[in-house]
Amino acid sequence: MKFVDRAEIRVKAGHGGKGCVSFRREKYVEKGGPNGGDGGRGGHIIFKASSGLSTLLDFRYKRQYAAKKGEGGKGQQMHGKNAEDLILPVPVGTIIKDAVTDETIADLTKDGQEFIAAKGGRGGLGNIHYKGPTRQAPRYAQPGEDGEERELVLELKLIADVGLIGLPNAGKSTLISALSAARPKIADYPFTTLKPALGVVKFGEYGSFVIADIPGLIEGAHEGTGLGFQFLRHVERTSILLHLVDISEMAIGDPVENFKKIQRELELYSPELIKKPLAVAGTKLDIKGDGKNLDKLAQYCKDNNYDFFPVCAVTGAGLNKLTAYLGKKVKKHKK
Repeated sequence: MKFVDRAEIRVKAGHGGKGCVSFRREKYVEKGGPNGGDGGRGGHIIFKASSGLSTLLDFRYKRQYAAKKGEGGKGQQMHGKNAEDLILPVPVGTIIKDAVTDETIADLTKDGQEFIAAKGGRGGLGNIHYKGPTRQAPRYAQPGEDGEERELVLELKLIADVGLIGLPNAGKSTLISALSAARPKIADYPFTTLKPALGVVKFGEYGSFVIADIPGLIEGAHEGTGLGFQFLRHVERTSILLHLVDISEMAIGDPVENFKKIQRELELYSPELIKKPLAVAGTKLDIKGDGKNLDKLAQYCKDNNYDFFPVCAVTGAGLNKLTAYLGKKVKKHKK
């Protein structure tokens, strides 16, 4: 299934039903007064978060949504039927914004959470409401009110406890596949991962946390270079970031400079991201060569108070220690 995390749509709630103009007509009743009933309410447009969804793909292909109008009022003071609400399921973690003002109007972070994005129009009053001492036979009823119409932007921000970041080919996909049941595409060329992947990692006897593999970032990602810009939003909800740095003898560039490049991109995209708890993992430990890259990165992390973990996702070296550390950090953050 194609991963879509942004969509622009137009929603239109239903019109209210019109009020009824009616008069009482019964045998042996000499003078019947007005008895027109009210119209029914138009249908609301409601977004509902569902844990069973993981993409906004449906909204990419259909961009116009309209609810039905309310039923008109009837004689004998009979109220018109309210129209059914139009419920639109979206993934948990969906943010709803006003397309005109760019204001965030809802953030659906829990399964089953609902938000009325456009309210249906109120039904019009029947002529029974206009009866008075000087107007005993009103021939007027209200039309139903128009339903709200809005242009909206839907954005999906994955809800994960740990976000994996790093340059392309840093080993993020291999690590998440080693720690969880997630099976992202793994290959020996850059930008193998084209969409974020989620995995559940178990630690201890009963503990677990959700980890997200964010597609590789490169220098200039905050300006839209590479894939990073469109996926950086997915690390905003995480409790902790795990920065993966290739320390193998085949790594391209200096490990410390590679680390700094990604940190700069995070800060340029959002200063709040740089404030998140951060740990560093030196990956591909099994092919570290003479160990110069490992030693250089380890010393830099020590000097700058970053928790550092040399690991190898292929052999499993260091993974238990890393998993226990991340589990404790997530648990502490949730308290």
